[in-house]
Amino acid sequence: MSADIWLTERGLPLAAPALSPDRILLIACGALAHEVLALRRQRGFDHLDLTCLPAKLHNTPERIPDAVRAAAERHRAGYKEIKLLYADCGTGGRLTALCDELGIEMLPGAHCYAVFDGVETFAARGEVTSFFLTDFLVRQFDAFVWRPLGLDRHPELRDAYFGNYRKLVHLAQVEDAATSELAARHAARLGLAFERRTTGYGDLGAALEGWARAGS
Repeated sequence: MSADIWLTERGLPLAAPALSPDRILLIACGALAHEVLALRRQRGFDHLDLTCLPAKLHNTPERIPDAVRAAAERHRAGYKEIKLLYADCGTGGRLTALCDELGIEMLPGAHCYAVFDGVETFAARGEVTSFFLTDFLVRQFDAFVWRPLGLDRHPELRDAYFGNYRKLVHLAQVEDAATSELAARHAARLGLAFERRTTGYGDLGAALEGWARAGS
């Protein structure tokens, strides 16, 4: 099983943390695991531990708050703080209410597209006819888009789902030609124009930096 499929189906279990009262636990979506691990490695945030919930929860967002609650309650006693690496992600404000209840800080914005592009920047663009994919979602396109919409069985439904879109925007976190080429092929499958936009880690990096510095 590839790393991306594992993160989609099972998430990332918590490795045994070091015995320290100053550690912070990050509970994240599996779709953000690669970026969080890269940021932690690049910036030396060794006091941050990471566990990820299965990325496939995005196909049933009503289940995300209960999964987050269970993870927080399971690990809370062992950590100074817990931070949630989810935006609202289709939960209709339920994640925000849960974080307020539990005293947990979460990412800003409506979804990971805004987090990577920058929440204010994304809102200012107002791109209502664009369909967005991150690096992870480019690689897991069939699992999150093609099969859930039934396009593997009924490709004739493509225009019903995507007829109001004009372009597919690949929000790229890293420079990788293979991922960009794959994104362009997805755009062609959907009959959309293609744009690649390099975002880097966007507001995810800023949030992680702030949490790590405050907790160090």
